[in-house]
Amino acid sequence: MVFRRRRKQRPSPEDQEAPFLSHLVELRDRLLRAVLGVLVIFLLLFPFASEIYTFLSGPLTAHLPEGTSMIAVEVASPFLVPFKLVMLLAVVIAAPYILYQAWSFVAPGLYLHERRLVMPIVSSSVLLFYLGMAFAYYVVFPLVFGFFTRVAPEGVSVMTDISHYLDFVIMLFIAFGLAFEVPIATIVLVTMGATTPDSLAAKRPYVIVAAFIIGMLLTPPDVISQVLLALPMWVLFELGILLSRVMLRRKAEPSSDPGMTDEEMESELDALERQESADDDDEDRASPSPDRGR
Repeated sequence: MVFRRRRKQRPSPEDQEAPFLSHLVELRDRLLRAVLGVLVIFLLLFPFASEIYTFLSGPLTAHLPEGTSMIAVEVASPFLVPFKLVMLLAVVIAAPYILYQAWSFVAPGLYLHERRLVMPIVSSSVLLFYLGMAFAYYVVFPLVFGFFTRVAPEGVSVMTDISHYLDFVIMLFIAFGLAFEVPIATIVLVTMGATTPDSLAAKRPYVIVAAFIIGMLLTPPDVISQVLLALPMWVLFELGILLSRVMLRRKAEPSSDPGMTDEEMESELDALERQESADDDDEDRASPSPDRGR
């Protein structure tokens, strides 16, 4: 297909700078809205900071021996640790709103097929990350903390510092949240053409070994948490292969809308060029000539 170049005046530096400034203003507004959303959620949750931390520490306190409890080693820990927890929780809860602001800024520059692809992937990624955190809290934490408290040497009182506990559970939340993104990563790789479902299926033994290695690196040094991270990654990898095959099968199906042919596209471009040329001629006639009136 041959595209003809239409005559167009070179934009002035002021015209080139105006869109750039407008994009910067819009980016600033989107960032301010995202920060404001996090701040609003933080202010709503902060009065319940102690209750939220009690809920978070429930899997550990349920396995602590009688007469023991969690401790605060540093002086400011009773205030700073719940504050940090609520701030992180506000960011997690506001993640859909933050991603919506990012999407609103980027979407006008994307093609229609890119919009159709990006929005489901982003939504599914957030949902899977939440599922990974829920799996860590309700399944992994009780087993891991029960194991840790049982293997404590005799005469050692298990009293965990609240700051160290928060850092530990945040690490597990991030590890399991990212592990649950395996189907999305698989679908993105197949969509980009970097690999195929059959090629990924052929590498299944290597993926299983890599899942256990990642579980060893991202979880505490116990077999329970490693297996509980590696097995979901394997299952989600198989789910990603299945979904990518379904996606490719639907993509290969003939569409009911054949779209525009090359001739139709060429005629449409010719009509647009004629219309723009007519508009330019009208503007030239309407603009006063400097030689008139002399």
